[in-house]
Amino acid sequence: MTQRAADFVVIGGGIVGLTIAGEIRRRFPDCRTVLLEKETRLAMHASGRNSGVLHAGFYYTADSLKARFSRDGNRSWIEYCEDRGLPVRRCGKLVVARSEEEVNGFDELLRRAKANGVRLERITDREVSEIEPSVRTLGGALFSPDTASVNARQIVESLGADVSREGVDIRMGEEYVGRGEGVVRTGSGSIPCGYVINAAGLYADRIARDYGFALGVRILPFKGVYLVAEEVGFLRTHVYPVPELDYPFLGVHFTLAVDGRVKIGPTAMPALWREHYRGLENFRIEELSEVLRLEVPLFLRNKFGFRQLALREIGKYSRRRLVRRASGMLSMKLRPSQWHWGPAGIRAQLFDLVAGRLEMDFRFEGDDRSFHVLNAVSPAFTCALPFAAYLADQIESRLGSTIPAHPTAAQVAPA
Repeated sequence: MTQRAADFVVIGGGIVGLTIAGEIRRRFPDCRTVLLEKETRLAMHASGRNSGVLHAGFYYTADSLKARFSRDGNRSWIEYCEDRGLPVRRCGKLVVARSEEEVNGFDELLRRAKANGVRLERITDREVSEIEPSVRTLGGALFSPDTASVNARQIVESLGADVSREGVDIRMGEEYVGRGEGVVRTGSGSIPCGYVINAAGLYADRIARDYGFALGVRILPFKGVYLVAEEVGFLRTHVYPVPELDYPFLGVHFTLAVDGRVKIGPTAMPALWREHYRGLENFRIEELSEVLRLEVPLFLRNKFGFRQLALREIGKYSRRRLVRRASGMLSMKLRPSQWHWGPAGIRAQLFDLVAGRLEMDFRFEGDDRSFHVLNAVSPAFTCALPFAAYLADQIESRLGSTIPAHPTAAQVAPA
């Protein structure tokens, strides 16, 4: 069945898809914008399983898109939540060292913070104890006053309502199944469209290949699981270790949620298929085969330390080991029985087949017919509002004169 034509079709109803759809709608108010979400509600995947941390932006090199948008995104989301009465916890973040080598890592983080225009302070043991008495320090710590917490699912649902009111046609339970001649094919039929924007997260690379992109990359799924404390409010701030900056993961840390709950995590274990949340849920044999074809050689050859990463992460599936690993940052005694496993999330991490490495920054490809957001990993939630404006700029530059200023669906060239 052929459905009503659209000027823009956005695939994916996560935070990136929603913010891009809203930005496109505002820039092309006379165009018809349709957003496809395969699930029956928003925020069922990465965006709704997000930790809710609004990062300040001091981890990333100054030439990265992550650095460019974290600072402004942090401020934008805090303003958004305050305007709409959504909860925000401005608790800040302590970064603590557990060895002399990690103390030396403070200097690089401070350098990056300065280059990115982000507030980050080196503080003494005494100052640390005033912020969070339970933290164990070695040569002081770093404090990020602008790191905050929000309820990610509430934001996604609020944003969905916003873009719907602005005129974006959000189609829930409608999955992209392929590309046709001038149409996007879904489980409900075909939609004639002028321009396709792919923000499909875990499946972005597959959709991109339908349009001739993502030929030298693949998405590797990494499972992140948190332990959640039974007790509420025993920490005042986020507590993070000094990260290994060669990896796009921040290490096991304590997250203070907006409701006062404390979490330990996350893991970063390679998942066996793309929506491998638990057990055999969403099992797909072709995805398992693809993951094994990519990851077994990485493990055997130990590319970019993949073997050590995988073996280390396997150990984190022991609640006792994960609690013990995190406990080194606190002076209080933590018992494994105080914690239970929270829901898992899957990180859609792009792997560059040519370079043989994990992609560290946001990545996208496109032309005058389609655009594909291939790597939108953490801190994509924090960055989403300014990132969407930047992506819309990229789309406009690729469109050139292909689409008139205010086209109707009938005027748009087929994809």
